[in-house]
Amino acid sequence: MDKIEKALKKLSGKERQKVKTILERLKAHDLTGLNIKKLKDRDDIFRVRSSDLRIIYQSNNSQINILAIERRNEKTYKNI
Repeated sequence: MDKIEKALKKLSGKERQKVKTILERLKAHDLTGLNIKKLKDRDDIFRVRSSDLRIIYQSNNSQINILAIERRNEKTYKNI
């Protein structure tokens, strides 16, 4: 089991559905209305904010690689 699947299992059903919807929109490059911000000092790494959840991903041209799905805390961005 990879870390993304493990992170999804920790979420409630409502949160899991919200994250899956965001992931589908990212894969379809439908970024309208998503709270996206580029991370400082990181090349091509972005985060999507949804309440206290963060989806951290890397965008290389047309390919999106999900790096982490975590609740926001002081360690959220340390290991990226």
